[in-house]
Amino acid sequence: MKNLILIGMPACGKSTIGVVLAKTMGMKFLDTDLLIQEREGVLLQDLINKRGNDYFKKVEEYVLRSVETENTVISTGGSAVYYPEAIRHFKKNGLVVYIKVSYETIEKRLDNITTRGVTLDPGQTLKDLYDKRIPLYEENADIIVDTEGMTVEQTIERIMAQGNNL
Repeated sequence: MKNLILIGMPACGKSTIGVVLAKTMGMKFLDTDLLIQEREGVLLQDLINKRGNDYFKKVEEYVLRSVETENTVISTGGSAVYYPEAIRHFKKNGLVVYIKVSYETIEKRLDNITTRGVTLDPGQTLKDLYDKRIPLYEENADIIVDTEGMTVEQTIERIMAQGNNL
């Protein structure tokens, strides 16, 4: 069974959807943000605060490119689409699923942006980040699932239906 790689903005539901999707499909689950924390021994936000965005991005790309697994739902960090080699690596043995949510929903859900491990450039707003990433998510996705107003269960049903159509 191929992997399902979930991409999308922070707070779009990748981890929550990923865990339930893995259970539903009898697959393993892997969260790359947790792999980074385990490798570095600190929380994502602490890593960004102490070592900076550039260091975080190098670690993130390394971790993404080193994932070797099968039959796994993989939840990636929101910035995974910045690394074309990592996306190519994932596509060799999986389908990339973009969990699409409106900016307004992300803004409502993301009340902890300063502690969540989101990499923002100096002066960059959440809206700037959203506008920059949306085209990258759409370009790199094999499947786009608009989850606006949907429950986790409805989202999983849609992912499974669209995945079977490929």
